[in-house]
Amino acid sequence: MASSLSLPPYNYLMINFFTFSLFFIFLVKKSNIQKNKKFFFLYGWLFGFGYFITNLYWISIALTFDQQFKFLIPLTIFLIPGFLALFYGLISYFFLIFKTKKIVSSFLFFSLIFGILEFIRGTILTGFPWNLIAFSFSNQLEVLSITSLIGTYGFNLFCISLFTSPALLILKDSKKDIGFFIFFVFAVIFSYIYGSSYESKFNKTDKKIHDFKVRVIGSNMKLDRFYSDDIEPISIIEDLIKISSPDTEEKIIFVWPEGILPYVSQEELIEYDWLFEKNFNENHLFIIGINSHSIENGTKRYFNSFSVYDYKLNLLKSYNKINLVPFGEFLPFENILGSIGLKSLSNNYQSFSSGDQRDIIEINQSNFSLKILPLICYEIIYSGRLFNNPNFDLIVNLSEDGWFGKSIGPSQHLAHSIFRAIESGKYIIRSANNGVAGIINPIGVIEQRVNFGKSGYVDFKESRKIQLTIFSKYGNKIFGLLILLYIFLIFSFNRINNE
Repeated sequence: MASSLSLPPYNYLMINFFTFSLFFIFLVKKSNIQKNKKFFFLYGWLFGFGYFITNLYWISIALTFDQQFKFLIPLTIFLIPGFLALFYGLISYFFLIFKTKKIVSSFLFFSLIFGILEFIRGTILTGFPWNLIAFSFSNQLEVLSITSLIGTYGFNLFCISLFTSPALLILKDSKKDIGFFIFFVFAVIFSYIYGSSYESKFNKTDKKIHDFKVRVIGSNMKLDRFYSDDIEPISIIEDLIKISSPDTEEKIIFVWPEGILPYVSQEELIEYDWLFEKNFNENHLFIIGINSHSIENGTKRYFNSFSVYDYKLNLLKSYNKINLVPFGEFLPFENILGSIGLKSLSNNYQSFSSGDQRDIIEINQSNFSLKILPLICYEIIYSGRLFNNPNFDLIVNLSEDGWFGKSIGPSQHLAHSIFRAIESGKYIIRSANNGVAGIINPIGVIEQRVNFGKSGYVDFKESRKIQLTIFSKYGNKIFGLLILLYIFLIFSFNRINNE
């Protein structure tokens, strides 16, 4: 439970040295006197339940916007943390089964199984890689730079070992075991030195001044509009235009948040072309998160779409979101749950359908030349699953964070963008409603931002370039290599000790 304070927005990461070490010491001591596997599963489950119930409480806030979901609030407060805690129960369960007599081998195995099960948690079913313990380093960008090499899951494995390593000072079999603790201390120092050098190298590269601006909009429009009977799209568009502050003499790509125009589809937006033509001209393009639909085999399918328009609202490019939020954007077992009146939170019709693939969007207009990787809201949380082709200029992420309310959720969501920027070595443009909008550079620095609860814009008009990161080339294959390294060390220490 205390480890939740190590995550954004608090980032008291020193807490983890106590919580993880004490948890490991507890498991080791208990394994010497308690062999009941069910009890061991319960120990891990309780550890995970306390962790998740204190840092994922904000999920229940999304259910307060619709009366039909309010009865589920008590369930989500306990059910989701209870489900995620199952992975932590498996950690202690497998630890009891495979624990060795030698403390270093047990330490390595604990870290390894913890790291693997966290990877599975972020991958299985739709995956939910939220609040890996690695996110406690969100403010230590120099150390975090190592994710450009090993990725988030590799770094998470390292963090688990690091936070658990003080236990070796108490449980040591010999003075040699202390060497592992010292190794991880020096590994942090090395990571900091590497990150500082990485930052210095980045800051010395030449700036490229673009002949156009990408204007990133942050807005503070309440989600109540989704459930109002007198929604006025015109007034919302007028508010967005005012925030955007268009200048007909400047070449600007305006980036508006996800779902900012409720009940206006991609196909229907053209009805408001008079508003756009009145305020914009051929120097302007728009990127908007908006719903779309198509009819396939007689069935109407709905999509959460990333859409690029010109100022006359001609649709130029579109991407349909692939990674959908369970219950938020699609209803699992919809035929069953839909029959009792449930629906997805953000679509009043039926569940959204998943898009086919995520392609790089190339904008080649007379005034603009830009390649972007489109990501909608939740998609920013996935490490190593975003792109196969790194040949693009920047990542554009559209988000609606109003579902989090005034909780810690928006800060946690923003932290994922920092990790993705460092992993990919790309700038991230983040437009958010009821969240934090901003420009994050390839070393994780938020260069400009529109804070939570505010409306405004920031302009992306210059950039520095770094070489393609190692992680961009190989993705989570690097995490696989680290797993093999840990397995090799476990067997090596066992063999040496047996001899």
